[in-house]
Amino acid sequence: MDEIKTIETERVDDIPLLLAQMERMGLPGLVDAHLRVHGKRQGVSVGWVTAIWLAHILSEADHRLNQVETWAAQRLETLRACVPEAVTVKDLRDDRLADVVRLLSADESWQALEGALNRDLLRVYDLRARRVHVDSTSASGYWHVTEDGLFQFGHSQDGRDDQPQVKVMLAVLDPLGLAVATDVVSGPRADDPLYLPSIRCVRQSLDHSGLLSVGDCKMAAFETRAALAHEGDGYLCPLSALQMPPEVVRRHLDTALRAGALQAVERPGLDGRLEVIAEGVEWTERLEAVVEGQLVVWQERRMLVRSIAQARAAEAALRTRLAEAQAALTSLATPGRGKTSLHDSRGA
Repeated sequence: MDEIKTIETERVDDIPLLLAQMERMGLPGLVDAHLRVHGKRQGVSVGWVTAIWLAHILSEADHRLNQVETWAAQRLETLRACVPEAVTVKDLRDDRLADVVRLLSADESWQALEGALNRDLLRVYDLRARRVHVDSTSASGYWHVTEDGLFQFGHSQDGRDDQPQVKVMLAVLDPLGLAVATDVVSGPRADDPLYLPSIRCVRQSLDHSGLLSVGDCKMAAFETRAALAHEGDGYLCPLSALQMPPEVVRRHLDTALRAGALQAVERPGLDGRLEVIAEGVEWTERLEAVVEGQLVVWQERRMLVRSIAQARAAEAALRTRLAEAQAALTSLATPGRGKTSLHDSRGA
C-alpha cells in the first residue's frame, strides 16, 4: 500500500525578497557585530531574528511582538529556505523579540549600528552624501502618561494640547530621502536644541564633514549656526523676524532698489525657454561667536528673495478681499425690506 504523503502549503508573499534585500544590505551581520548578547545565547542569531521580524513588519504592516510566532509557524519552510541558519518557531517568541528591542534601545549600540549601516548603503549604492535635510514632526494620541515616558503633555503644533505627544527628529539625504539619523524625544521638548545632535550624528554616521544641512527657521538659532560654522559644515535655512527684523529687510531692499541690484532667478519652463521665477539680492554678513571657548568668525551669505508666483497669488488674494469688502459696503447703502439704509442710520 502506497504511503500517504502530507502536503503543506505556505504563503511565500514578499518574504524571500525582503530577506534577500536585508542580507544584501548586510543587516544581519551588522546587528550581530554591534549588539552584545549573552555568551550562552542559543538558536538563531540576533541579527537574523531582527531581519525576520523586520520582514514580518513590512509584509504584514504589524509591529506587535505577539503576532510573529504564529506568523512564522505558518511560513517556517519559507523562512528556513531564506535564512542560512536553522530557524525554529521558538526563535521568534515575543521574549526573544523583546531582547532585540532591549538591545536596540541602548543609544551607543544603536548609533554605532546606524552609522555602519549608512556607510555600507552609501558605498554599495554609490550615493553621494552632500546635502542633508533635518526636520522634526510630532505625533499625539490617547496614551497613558508616565513620568519617564516619551509621550508627554505640552504645546502641540496640531492644536491638541489635550493629548500627550512624542517628537521625532529626522535627518535624511536630500533629495533621495534616505534616513540617516533618527532621534525620538518627548513631545514638550523644544526643536532648537535637537538640530545639532542630529547633524553631528549624521556626520559621524557618514564619516565625513562639509555637509550642507537644510532646515527651517528653528535651525537658524545663532548658537546652531555658529557651531556648524565651527565644525566645518554649511547650512541653509530661513531667518525669522527675530534674527532679521523688518526694518533690516527694508533697508537692504531699499538699497538694492536704488542701486538696481535686484537679480533675476530663472529656470527652464515647460516649453524649454527660461522664465523668471523670482528676484532678489544677496550680501554677506561677518559674524563671530565663542564656541567651546574658541572665537569663531565666519562670513554668512544672506539672500532676500521675492517669489513671482507667490507675489501674484498674494496680489490676487488681496484684490479678492477688496472686492468682497467693496460689495459688502455697497450692500449697506442698498435699501431693502426690513433693512435700515445707511443714510437713515446716519440721520438717526
